[in-house]
Amino acid sequence: MKCGSNSDRQGCKNNQNEALKLKLVAIVSILMTSMIGVCLPLFSHTIPALQRDTNLFVLVKAFASGVILATGYMHVLPDSFDCLMSDCLPENPWRKFPFTTFVAMISAILTLSIDSYAMSCFKKKKLENGDGNDGDCVQNNAKIESQNGHVHGEVFKCDGKGSQLIRYRVVAQVLELGIIVHSIMIGLSMGASDNPCTIRPLVAAICFHQLFEGMGLGGCILQADYGMRMKSTLVLFFSITTPFGIALGIGLSNVYSENSPTSLIVVGLLNACSAGLLNYMALVDLLAYDFMGTKLQNNIKLQSWAYLAVLLGAGGMSIMAIWA
Repeated sequence: MKCGSNSDRQGCKNNQNEALKLKLVAIVSILMTSMIGVCLPLFSHTIPALQRDTNLFVLVKAFASGVILATGYMHVLPDSFDCLMSDCLPENPWRKFPFTTFVAMISAILTLSIDSYAMSCFKKKKLENGDGNDGDCVQNNAKIESQNGHVHGEVFKCDGKGSQLIRYRVVAQVLELGIIVHSIMIGLSMGASDNPCTIRPLVAAICFHQLFEGMGLGGCILQADYGMRMKSTLVLFFSITTPFGIALGIGLSNVYSENSPTSLIVVGLLNACSAGLLNYMALVDLLAYDFMGTKLQNNIKLQSWAYLAVLLGAGGMSIMAIWA
């Protein structure tokens, strides 16, 4: 590997014309696969077995959550290590301090803070406005019993449904942010490469990756219960991000080098941020939230099948790390 130039696979020469054809095929196929993956859960309401509260939907969501978890640990994190531990970077400080894990840790903490502050702000705004449309806190006239007698007044009755909806919406938006960062990096690297032997296996691998990752994101968007405009926006951004990255890489191929020190540092740090975000979201907001919820806690058999679904999703995505 030469520092300052795009790496070549041994035994396979660069071919700019053939590589460009493969990139154009990749743009179309990845765009279509991404749209199919993210839209599948959104149209699941037309299939009775895939309604949001059914056991099958729970298993599909567990499978998709496993895919997202493996994406963070098996794809994004190793990519960051490869960049920040590269021989093209000076030994001090890049190979003397584990920047990848440090940045991923900080990213996870920041994701937690965004998650927490967003929930607090939404709840506070609802209380100030007395808005009970989502079932979070409904302002009603009520009679409060006390030891000394009866007191009449206005109180807030909270049933938790609105709070749950807010959480789903925060999860959907933050998760999409992490996926978009990583998707741009994948597309940029592919678009800047002129090696057909590098691009060819990536096309199929990224298509499968986007399909299953899109299913996970689509499930979160479905639970967030957005209006059509917001749903369309989230679907569009997820679908076009990787193709946009490829197109950007093609446009910058003459000036962008994936092995230049600047590129390695920027891509490595962004991937580390994305890894921390995805790992937190998969473990805390998706898996832990569902597995500690009432539905799975009250059904040990379903819980066991859900664990198997997580392992299948994570295992399948881990195997894809061989090619992408």
